[in-house]
Amino acid sequence: YWGNKSLIIVTYLSYILRSSTKNKLLLISFDGFRWDYERHSATPNLDKMTQDGVKAKYVTPPFLTITSPSHFTMLTGRHIENHGVIHNMWFNTTTQEKKQYYSAQFVDSYWDNGSLPIWITAQREGLKAGSLHFPGTAATYEGETVSVRQVESATYDYSNETEWRLNIDKVIGDWFLRQDLDFVSLYFGEPDGAGHKYGPDSPEVWEMIEQVDRTIGYIRDQIEEHGLSERLNVIITSDHGMTKMLREGEVQKIILSKIPGFSFKDIQFQLLDYGPLGMLLPKEGQLEKVYQALKRSHPNLHVYKKEEVPPRLHYSNHPRLLPIILIADAGYAVNGLLPLHYVKGEHGFDNEIMDMKVFFRAVGPDFQKNLLVDPFDLVDVYPLMCHLLGIKPEVHDGHLDKVKDMLVSSTDTRGGNLYFKNIMMIVLTLL
Repeated sequence: YWGNKSLIIVTYLSYILRSSTKNKLLLISFDGFRWDYERHSATPNLDKMTQDGVKAKYVTPPFLTITSPSHFTMLTGRHIENHGVIHNMWFNTTTQEKKQYYSAQFVDSYWDNGSLPIWITAQREGLKAGSLHFPGTAATYEGETVSVRQVESATYDYSNETEWRLNIDKVIGDWFLRQDLDFVSLYFGEPDGAGHKYGPDSPEVWEMIEQVDRTIGYIRDQIEEHGLSERLNVIITSDHGMTKMLREGEVQKIILSKIPGFSFKDIQFQLLDYGPLGMLLPKEGQLEKVYQALKRSHPNLHVYKKEEVPPRLHYSNHPRLLPIILIADAGYAVNGLLPLHYVKGEHGFDNEIMDMKVFFRAVGPDFQKNLLVDPFDLVDVYPLMCHLLGIKPEVHDGHLDKVKDMLVSSTDTRGGNLYFKNIMMIVLTLL
């Protein structure tokens, strides 16, 4: 009798201890928030968050520095060549079909490549996960979706501050508090839109940074009002930075149709006019001809056979990547027949360029306070999140060692509750 009773007590208290020591986690991404954007705007809430938590000097996103690939790196801890979401755009080289960013969100086969996002891993370990507007939310992975989700409409206004607050109310008051979720990813589409339209150094971007700062203040206020401050960790970061595009008179534009020896008649499929990256699939037998025509054709265009892309970019070893990859220098776009790229700000450039780096803040019971940490890679956020949630990570390319110093000591990690630990020790002694 006493043996069975002891087992029941120990099992029950172990469950209580696990439940009491596992804090919740909110991952927030503000699309296109460059690492140094704060210098132009008043950001009292970001400043307060720095005092209360951790700030990184900057974080290096993966190449290609665009939205869907970078966000999926956040969710999987894998380099882009390993997780296979190689572009915002889905394409089929046989049918010539292309789907832009929003439509590509619903192509399950594009996202489901064997790399599981953290939502699915968490759910398989008994946690409850949700995602609001985060890239990849709409897809199904090995037959599973994130359990609680909201996908925006095709006409959604990513800059509407009122909508932002409604989304925050839903995540904090409903998902975390009422539904008791353990992990939520939350996405905001700015300041990316303002950066594209007006340029990264524009007053419009500075105003948007102030809107972001107000929103961060609102998030923290809601967390406090709902009594979650002592059991909710918050990580806020971004997918890429933004740089100024060089205009007429400043540059010799990259227009492939004007390059001597190059002809679109030799191309079976092309992905061009989408910023600084281009990809080409030459017709059979034409690869070397196309490559030689483009190589050294423009001082600000770097032309690679797929296998020759610099290893540090991790953008060569996936079958979806086309045989010829074109990468422009900062401020340039790769155009096909005609110049079609007229935004004032752009990303997608080499991730070593400082304008592509992103910001990072973290606050909560498992993070140290008033700590500035050295730069790390966005791929390292995944093992950090798994550690905070107490789940076993999938195969990944990140390194927990690069980010673990921002956490409180191991005795306090994941909100260790000394009260419950003491109860456990007393009961075990009595038994």
